[in-house]
Amino acid sequence: MIRVLLADDEELIRLALAALLDLEPDIEVVAHAADGRAALAAALAHRPDVAVLDLEMPPPGGVEVAAELTRLLPGCAPVILTGHARPAHLRPALTAGARGFLAKGAPGGALADVIRRVHSGARYVDPALAADALTLPECPLTPRELETLRLAELGTPVAVIARRTHLAAGTVRNHLSAAVQKLGATDRAEAVRRAREAGWL
Repeated sequence: MIRVLLADDEELIRLALAALLDLEPDIEVVAHAADGRAALAAALAHRPDVAVLDLEMPPPGGVEVAAELTRLLPGCAPVILTGHARPAHLRPALTAGARGFLAKGAPGGALADVIRRVHSGARYVDPALAADALTLPECPLTPRELETLRLAELGTPVAVIARRTHLAAGTVRNHLSAAVQKLGATDRAEAVRRAREAGWL
């Protein structure tokens, strides 16, 4: 029996997935979670074989949870499930240790098949997404530029970003200016929008 954790902030989706997986004779849903923190706690408590994680659930998100599960429970195979599949999300997910990456719009039995594959040690990536990812340009921003832009997205003042990142305020301004310039944007808001559309944020 393959033991599965389902983590998605949308209860209706979580319950629908659980109902579909309950029809499978070799899969048992052992835990549910509505956010990343609850997913980590449930994984540690129930030790699932596979964790199905929503990419954009409340923090930490699916990629961050996948990285933690890979570190804390190496026997648990994370699968990222998303309604916002963008090619730029694929590389960070796989780097974090995700064994599968699947769109929520996939056919009904696809999730069960992916769960079986990753449980057996294989990887699965939605073929259309993988093809798109091959043509995607690399993110031009450094990790620090991405971090400061991510914090600026919420309208966080430079002084607060500086404290959170342990950088000088001038350094934060330089990172934000570099991000705006590299993305060909006119201001921070446009840089955030472009980075988000590309899937880099």
